[in-house]
Amino acid sequence: MATLPRTAKQSSTPTRTSAFDHRPRSDHSFDAGINSSAAWTEHLDRGSLSDDEPADYPELYGQRGLSARALYQFEGKAEFRELTVEAGDRLEVLKQDVGDGWSLVKTEDGKVGLLPTAYYTHTIDFLSAPADSQPISKELSTDTVTPHASPKGNSESELPPLVPQTTGEWPNVPPSFRQRLLGGKTINRFSAFVTSGAEEWVLNGAPAPEDEPAAPNHISHSRFSTTDSVAEDIRLSRLGIGEADRHFVDEGPAWQPKIPEFRVLVHSPSKRSSGLSGAYTVYKVTSLVHSPEKGKPHEEIRSASPIYITVQRRFSHFVVLHTALLRRLPGIALTPLPEKQYAGRFNAAFVEARRGDLERYLDRVVRHPIARYAEVVTSFLGCEDDLEWTRMMPRFLLMRAAGPSFFAHVFHPAFNFDIQDASEVIEKFNNHVRAVGKGVQGLRSTFNRVREARIEMSKAERSLSYSLLSLITAKPSSSAPALGADEEEENASPQLQGLLNNDGAWCWREDCQDCLNLTKAVQKTAETLQSVADLYDDHARRRQLATHEAFKSVAHPYMTYQGIIETHRSTYSRYAEATGNNLNEDVASRCETVLNATMSELDTYHTQKVEDFTSLTKDHLDGEIALYEQMLTRLKAARRTLDPPHLDELGRSPRRPSRFEKDLDRSVNDIEPLPQPCPHVYDSAPMRPVSMAIQGGMGLLLGSSSSGGRTSVLGRLWA
Repeated sequence: MATLPRTAKQSSTPTRTSAFDHRPRSDHSFDAGINSSAAWTEHLDRGSLSDDEPADYPELYGQRGLSARALYQFEGKAEFRELTVEAGDRLEVLKQDVGDGWSLVKTEDGKVGLLPTAYYTHTIDFLSAPADSQPISKELSTDTVTPHASPKGNSESELPPLVPQTTGEWPNVPPSFRQRLLGGKTINRFSAFVTSGAEEWVLNGAPAPEDEPAAPNHISHSRFSTTDSVAEDIRLSRLGIGEADRHFVDEGPAWQPKIPEFRVLVHSPSKRSSGLSGAYTVYKVTSLVHSPEKGKPHEEIRSASPIYITVQRRFSHFVVLHTALLRRLPGIALTPLPEKQYAGRFNAAFVEARRGDLERYLDRVVRHPIARYAEVVTSFLGCEDDLEWTRMMPRFLLMRAAGPSFFAHVFHPAFNFDIQDASEVIEKFNNHVRAVGKGVQGLRSTFNRVREARIEMSKAERSLSYSLLSLITAKPSSSAPALGADEEEENASPQLQGLLNNDGAWCWREDCQDCLNLTKAVQKTAETLQSVADLYDDHARRRQLATHEAFKSVAHPYMTYQGIIETHRSTYSRYAEATGNNLNEDVASRCETVLNATMSELDTYHTQKVEDFTSLTKDHLDGEIALYEQMLTRLKAARRTLDPPHLDELGRSPRRPSRFEKDLDRSVNDIEPLPQPCPHVYDSAPMRPVSMAIQGGMGLLLGSSSSGGRTSVLGRLWA
């Protein structure tokens, strides 16, 4: 921690500094109001002042105190001889401890009074007393620190005047002052600007590589132009830097991809058992990589037949991948992994949801221009030998965090962006991603209602189908119960009642060809409506559920890019300081490197946002088109039965009962609940399987009924 600037008078005593990450709280016996006078009035309980008592320590007023600087603004009360100081004021501490956490302090303008000990920090200690100085004639008493009236030998004019003061608010310490006190470092050591290594890089440059001699300063990092790539390769090869650790920024700024994009599929989950770790789920991860050919652009490469590479990975392996990426690529925004699940983790619905989340996670990683060629990614996707991958995992976990070396290996053209726009673009981006996050949350909620509406449409179509069947068969249904029929009519057969003839036609006449044709055509329509209801139900439960899950890939962008925003803002602030009155070209150059990296991340988000929302919109429209095309095909087939010659062919045989007639008394509301997607990591709602398990446990305790009949209590717990 750096100290404040020293005065001209130096001391051999080591400098003492005071931490002030948080505004200190004084002792319980002190506050800014009533209790602040305790130190001054403590003597009143023991007696009054007299001319025989020591007089205000006159030897302290002429003696030079310990140099200090105020950390915070303090507004004291003049009637209690409390000083008013501003953060950064130079002070002289005449007496360190006068009781109750107060010190006797002298300001630059000569005022002497009390100041809380926690509100200043020393910048120089007391010097040794010179040999010719007069010794203190009487030992100072600490029993009281009350100013004594009518000091002997001194007139009141020699004392510092009492200036009327008022108690005000406590403003924050200026950031520039705090940074100077900490050697330019940020107080918040948990901010992304610090944890990513950007601060260390901006202040001190690249650290010396381990197991290698430090490189000279003039080649530790420099800008490059696109024509100097060969020279850079030679220089970096001397430093021993791996190809996967070097990252280039193109004009834009935008990350320069080294390899083309490829697809990753996570599929075929299966349950495995191990004597050490117990049961777990293994997923197959297949990469569809297009073989590169010289001279062909990426678009032509994508059209070629891909190479399939399939490996088997479990969730803990994904955790290793994510951890290694966070350590080696601290300057990029990584989408979070889905949370680890315990309750219901082998449930088929949860396993499928987890599979989709892992696939979306890998898709986001391999779509990032520099993350997809990271060593841990290529090993994770390409190491087909399970034993070899198991041996590699500890090495990835033990790799030291890149920190400032990440930015040291970022190379960009000079003057790659307008520095004046750097501040505006991050504020616009911040507002944009916040608005996108809120909008996507509303979209997810609305889409859930759309899915529920599809279920309601399924119920309505099924209810209409049952009503038509009830009409032509004279059988009551839960959707259209028979009204006004007495007991004798209910027990009589439809043929005796004249509701149907012997051919099952909806007519009281026997051998009525027209009614037979109509009855069979209406039955065909009712069965078609059942298939339409099935389409609505399946669409809401499968296709729209997948789309609903996919919305998580664009949810909470601010939470994902919050670290990038913080790093950009802090770096821009340091750049403004480095290019201001205290010019520092090295710091300014390193700030430009960080800003190139952060703005490249903004470009990556822009590219992925366009791709994501285009894909989501296409997926939804394709699903709706496929749904209504299937409905249209079925409805057209039902419509053709009402026109000749199809209508005439229906009357050649008696009507056979429909397979849906047995369900006429079944309620259309007796269906399974609509499945919901597992929440996003940043959602505030609990994970769905856990909440369902809790609800099931509460049902056992409260004795709730189950629609599935009587089951064992243990069976329900462990099902």
